Amino acid sequence: MITSDQGSIATLIQNKIATITFSHPASNSFPSELLQKLTVELKTLSTNQEVTIIVLQSEGKTFCSGASFDELLSVTNLEQGTKFFSGFADVINSMRTCSKIIIGKVQGKAVGGGVGLIAACDIAFAYQDASIKLSEIAIGIGPFVIEPAVSRKIGKTAMAEMALQPTTWQTADWAVAKGLYADLFDSMDEVHDAVLHLSEKLASYNEEALSEMKKVFWEGTDKWGTLLYERAAISGKLVLSDFTKLALSQFKK
Repeated sequence: MITSDQGSIATLIQNKIATITFSHPASNSFPSELLQKLTVELKTLSTNQEVTIIVLQSEGKTFCSGASFDELLSVTNLEQGTKFFSGFADVINSMRTCSKIIIGKVQGKAVGGGVGLIAACDIAFAYQDASIKLSEIAIGIGPFVIEPAVSRKIGKTAMAEMALQPTTWQTADWAVAKGLYADLFDSMDEVHDAVLHLSEKLASYNEEALSEMKKVFWEGTDKWGTLLYERAAISGKLVLSDFTKLALSQFKK
């Protein structure tokens, strides 16, 4: 386990399945340090010969509340802002280029970057309470870094519907209809069973075939290696605005 006051990343490997569990006391938000640790863990598992499948999950009632507001408020220049949002670019790119199939296991709400994490999974199962929201426009920035991953899953039209209604929660039923989730379940026990069944089944298949299929899934995304960092610079600039500073302070209150 990698843990600090900035949250934790824990990985359990059993029967060729690596389960990554992330947590943070502020509704599983992501400060830079935790983003970096998740990126390193994903890259390590990508080359681990003892792992065929990765399950990504979080602790608690909220799946992920996105970027750390505390850290966003502490940004004072473009370099800091770009570096922070590049952390989400790093994670999404590491999920995209990971040689292992990644299964998302979702409970509770996901906001902003949390929606991006779900979209970057190869397949995701969720509990009925797993509603989603892209709140970035309301605080003066935008879901620039995660947009390619989210649009790839749900399409530009649904992406616009979310991005331009930043205070509206889209239900889990809406998310499954748009393709973000593969299926919904009435209890977390059922979600757990579904993820376990699929991961065990996949882990019994030809690892090379799975790896090649992963490449097929992500064809046409090579430009993300530069695009997501260009998007990070846009967010890094906008987070310095008076509008965003005031909005973040009000959100914290």
